Amino acid sequence: MNGIKRFNLRVYGLLTNAENEILVVHESINDFHFTKFPGGGLELGEGLEEGLKREFREELKIEAEIHAHFYTTHFFQESAFYKGDQIVSVYYILKPLAQKIIFPNHTEMNNGKTATMRFEWIKLPALTGEMMTFPIDKYVCNLLLKTNPLC
Repeated sequence: MNGIKRFNLRVYGLLTNAENEILVVHESINDFHFTKFPGGGLELGEGLEEGLKREFREELKIEAEIHAHFYTTHFFQESAFYKGDQIVSVYYILKPLAQKIIFPNHTEMNNGKTATMRFEWIKLPALTGEMMTFPIDKYVCNLLLKTNPLC
């Protein structure tokens, strides 16, 4: 792929609860609005599981247990935010360590841009790939619905 300069490694969590729901995040960075699974970029010197747990502590204010690897990107995807970056995403199935969870809306500064996040539980039977914004999340959503590893 001409023009690709580096890899951007991302890690995401498929967090479910006892009510047969999965967590998604509705995020806005300036005027760009999108829906995805919770998670984010890996930091240098950080392992995948360690990075995912950090993302959940920072953004959701919870501790979660990693149950299993679910999916790693197997197709080329350029970043929607950083042209020249090739995205490699890893998804894990998680369970929350606490029974009752209330997620705070979250705002942070990211490269000089304001990012806001709103978390939502979605009933698994109501989940569709079309709810997701990015191609990898759409693929993962459809794979989840086809393989049903969360039940």
